[in-house]
Amino acid sequence: MNAKLRHVALGSVAVSLALATAACGSAAESGDGSDDKGEKKKGPLTIGLLLPENQTARYERFDRPLMEKKIKELAGDDTKILYTNAKQDASVQQQQADTMIAKKVDALIVDAVDAKSIAASVKKADDSGIPVVAFDRLAEGPISAYTSVDNARVGKIQGQALLDELGDKADKGQIVMMNGAVTDPNAKMYKDGALSVLKGKVKIGKSYDTKEWAPANANENMKGALAALGKDKIVGVYSANDGMAGGIITALRGAGYAKDEMPPVTGQDAELNAVQRLLTGTQFMSVYKPYVPEANAAAEFAVALAQGKKAETVATSKTDSESEKGVPTKIVKPLPLTKDDVKKYVGKPGFFTKKEICTDKFADACKKAGI
Repeated sequence: MNAKLRHVALGSVAVSLALATAACGSAAESGDGSDDKGEKKKGPLTIGLLLPENQTARYERFDRPLMEKKIKELAGDDTKILYTNAKQDASVQQQQADTMIAKKVDALIVDAVDAKSIAASVKKADDSGIPVVAFDRLAEGPISAYTSVDNARVGKIQGQALLDELGDKADKGQIVMMNGAVTDPNAKMYKDGALSVLKGKVKIGKSYDTKEWAPANANENMKGALAALGKDKIVGVYSANDGMAGGIITALRGAGYAKDEMPPVTGQDAELNAVQRLLTGTQFMSVYKPYVPEANAAAEFAVALAQGKKAETVATSKTDSESEKGVPTKIVKPLPLTKDDVKKYVGKPGFFTKKEICTDKFADACKKAGI
């Protein structure tokens, strides 16, 4: 099974973008100064950073500090970074964006709570001459650049891992699909990627689009699936991320599943709790999305655009959104994460340390995993 997962990881090197992409010039190909829109801004920059929520650990633990560090490396320690978190409220994020526009930031990085509702603020920023970098989620409106992981590949990795783990059980029961929020365009790409592997090979008993990606909502959905399908009929659960996986696993335990009969549950984001669940065997797999290159790309886009350069100095491809064509893009490849993979990432930038993972409660599990 793990050999097949590693095969999937190798396949992810040749990233097949979920959105229509086309190669574009790199910074090396562009030449110095030839990509400038005009004169570079003089004096220190002010960069705005809007993140969507604080339930998922990645945003405060990795994304924010990594982007802030890279921005200052590129633009100087006197760079001012204005940061706010919308706490999963789209209207609040619109107000935050409007405030930063009023403060005349030189560039704005936005991870949208709702990709469509943020479009008005993106248009307002563009009208004010402020470039907007869509981070992790493809926001609508006249964005200047976009960086994320290969989201369709995330779903394919999850779906293939689940199918491999089920083996001959795949046709002996039903799976539950716990997809993400419909307001997040990535959620559809994860779902479509997973279905491209699973469709026709497993029976999907229940499928949910989980409001706000909330673990509590996933927990309630899973309880509903258990009531509708029956405990003995569920052989696996596709969970689009780790937070929801936690809520799902709580529901499964509440239904009386013993540890050794727990159906495999997927995830994504390699959150600390999920990594610990992998080590103890309560969660089957996650997807590790290297945060450093994604955060660095957002910072590089923002600083280049703020300095009057074109996004193509950073981009490696282009993406079409519903409202924009040919958005300069940089995509990062995701990697499958199982119990056997954890030890190779421990302590690396963008991952957790041994001290964080191997608390007293998980010391034995860490030892067994070679950590």
